[in-house]
Amino acid sequence: MIETDRLKIFPLSYKQILKYKDYKNELESELELNRSNFKLPLHLRKMIEKKILPQLAGKKEDFIFNTLWIIVDKKENLIVGDFGIKGSPNLLGEIEMGYGTHYPFQNKGYMTEAIKGFLRWTSTISEVKFILAETDKINIASIKVVEKNNFKMFKESKNSQWWRIEIDILKGDANQ
Repeated sequence: MIETDRLKIFPLSYKQILKYKDYKNELESELELNRSNFKLPLHLRKMIEKKILPQLAGKKEDFIFNTLWIIVDKKENLIVGDFGIKGSPNLLGEIEMGYGTHYPFQNKGYMTEAIKGFLRWTSTISEVKFILAETDKINIASIKVVEKNNFKMFKESKNSQWWRIEIDILKGDANQ
């Protein structure tokens, strides 16, 4: 688990992801969290079904790189967002992440804080050298998250921008 000033961040097991995907508050009950009315967006539900669950099935090794992580506000005891990593580090030590803040909690700094905590934690994993993130060019909130966490844009297309941060830069901050 990763902890920041306001947040607890932790990876979900295969069975927990199934509960999260169906979102009938079963996961919240299991984790003793307050219930919310949040419903997963269709695109995230499809990603869980087509990518996350199949890549996680039967995997014990590299579990953290193949699952969904939830972000919990400690004070409110509510899930405020989630993120995932799109597989194990490649030969260059790169991992790519995707993230989202639940609608009622957007623009409150949750994702910026969560990613900062994740970066600090990731700096202790020797296989990871870089973290990548893709943003839509029009998604200003998502762009601000990566910019505030010192990612640098390295590529763009008509609709997207790709961002990257070198983990070695963060090694000195790992214990702070």
